[in-house]
Amino acid sequence: MKKVLLVLTSHDQLGDTGEKTGYFVGEAAHPWKVFTDAGYFVDFASIAGGQPPQDGVDEDDEISMAFLNDETVKASLYNTPKVSVVDPDLYDAVYLVGGHGTMFDFTKHEPLQKLVSTVYDDGGVVGAVCHGIAGLLGAELENGLRILEGKKATSFTNAEEEAAKKTEAVPYLLQDAVEADGATFKEAEPFEENVVVDENLVTGQNPASAGGVAKEMVKLITVAVRREKKQEQDEAEALRAEKDAEKAAEEADDENA
Repeated sequence: MKKVLLVLTSHDQLGDTGEKTGYFVGEAAHPWKVFTDAGYFVDFASIAGGQPPQDGVDEDDEISMAFLNDETVKASLYNTPKVSVVDPDLYDAVYLVGGHGTMFDFTKHEPLQKLVSTVYDDGGVVGAVCHGIAGLLGAELENGLRILEGKKATSFTNAEEEAAKKTEAVPYLLQDAVEADGATFKEAEPFEENVVVDENLVTGQNPASAGGVAKEMVKLITVAVRREKKQEQDEAEALRAEKDAEKAAEEADDENA
């Protein structure tokens, strides 16, 4: 069974505003629903481990409520492992969940950068939504390029941050940082769904894009699985042809003896 890791923030304070923050539940719930419906096993991890803090939930959203009430999810979120102890080789994809908390502890977190880079370099799929894209900043691939460098991408925009009245609360503006990291930024109207795919990287602009990011990731994982199966089939056929040739040579030698 294919496995996907959802990474959550552990940060619960919105700067010095006195407001609480964390991960936005819908940005975890909708991808969880997409991945589990596709037959994938979903794990969770967080920056500091333990139970990650929430940064709001839409109680009218059936998927979010189903997520919070799912017994397996509740058990998993009660004590998540630290990102630093996660083995990236266990996962076909990693998804960075948003929420304003990520702006404080995803940014420049070396174990998260290493996790993202390793999954991507191994041919896996990396996805991130909204402020979760902070975890992609500075992540360096084995070819020496940053994962965002030279790629099309999106994130929570400056206009959306201003509309949410959080411009002064966050340590930096994410759109500016994504552009500074070398990405070609693709922006939609504030709070409209916007999903950008470039190679095996999928980014979403805002909470409305969370499920769409997961759907595009499933497509990429499916393509990768088919490619692996085709490669295995080609290798098996080549081995069979080699053995047939060896057998034919042996039979020819016996006839000539």
